[in-house]
Amino acid sequence: MYRIGQEEIDAVARAINTHDFFKINNSGCEVLNFENELKEYLGNEHCLLMSSGFGALTSALIGLGIGPGDEVIVPAYTYIATALAVTAVGAIPVIADIDSTLTIDPKEVEKKISKNTKAVIPVHIMGFPCDMAALKAIAEKYNIAIVEDACQSMGGKFKCEYLGTIGDAGAYSYNYYKIMTSGEGGALVTNNKKIYERALIYHDSSAVAFFGSQLDGITEPIFGGTEFRISDITGAILREQLKKLPDIISDLHKVKFNLIEKLNNKSLVAPTHDSDGDCATTLALRFGTEEDCKNFAVNCEQDGLGVVIPITTGKHIYTNWTQIMEKRGALHPAMDPFKMKENQGLQMNYTMDMCPRTLDLLSRTAYINLHPDWSDETVSNIANIINKALN
Repeated sequence: MYRIGQEEIDAVARAINTHDFFKINNSGCEVLNFENELKEYLGNEHCLLMSSGFGALTSALIGLGIGPGDEVIVPAYTYIATALAVTAVGAIPVIADIDSTLTIDPKEVEKKISKNTKAVIPVHIMGFPCDMAALKAIAEKYNIAIVEDACQSMGGKFKCEYLGTIGDAGAYSYNYYKIMTSGEGGALVTNNKKIYERALIYHDSSAVAFFGSQLDGITEPIFGGTEFRISDITGAILREQLKKLPDIISDLHKVKFNLIEKLNNKSLVAPTHDSDGDCATTLALRFGTEEDCKNFAVNCEQDGLGVVIPITTGKHIYTNWTQIMEKRGALHPAMDPFKMKENQGLQMNYTMDMCPRTLDLLSRTAYINLHPDWSDETVSNIANIINKALN
């Protein structure tokens, strides 16, 4: 969370004072308005606000018709929710190594494609853009879908296109730790009408047919789904957050480029697929050895600068995806994708060392988390700490 204040407080009051803040209403229509405003911001045709990024990813996969018998390629470095969205629809996540930018390696994706592959989920982790040009070429070559996990990259771009809008569908998260936030929340965006209609039905199956006119013009048949519906209070908060997003991203860029300019050793800055499109929430430094990286972190922390080494971030690394690595995709055996007969023989021979480059890169990378409100003086002080720690 970066910037939140009186505007969001007033928005919540506005929603509550209608006494009509269920998602479907004739008063504030905060969710509907946010969806329309986000579509205008991104240039997308369809948007669904819901309870989480996980819900958006799952709804997108459902919209694509993915299920038992299918494989979906995911990166070895992403929050576990990416892989769990695949098992949630009954499919098998196939785990691929990352490249030097810490995003999924298109060459590894191509190696993992089989006759059962239906989609790939590139994750713009920490706001770092994936190589969407290479991934789109692969997807077209093998006729597979792209579902972008843009949960950590709202407002970022790849070659002037917003992250989350480049593939067949995209998912955003608005929980407390994200660039814009409502505490919890997520959104699915797509230009594909069939994905949208199926996701609409799936994400709110107990209410979509019974409240308002949500099914007007919908041609997909109703089917059973789940419940990711969100209230107008969330929509009201996010309308204000969206207004602040451009300035947040702009100021983050100023801070990041200012900090890099002040570094004595700029060669340590990790590569990126698009420095201008990068969300700039994080400065990533790449060291030659794990020991050098650890020593740098200790030196910085002695001077009061917190440093994160991503190999230590738990459920963001495939080796810590307990439910996946131990193949327990559901409580009931009949609902567990790893036990379904349709999935036997698919690529799920997971081992702790199957993505060595991911483990190596994450152990030699140090993150400095950035803030859009840092002054030039603050940036200079941080640069001095980094430069001192590198001596």
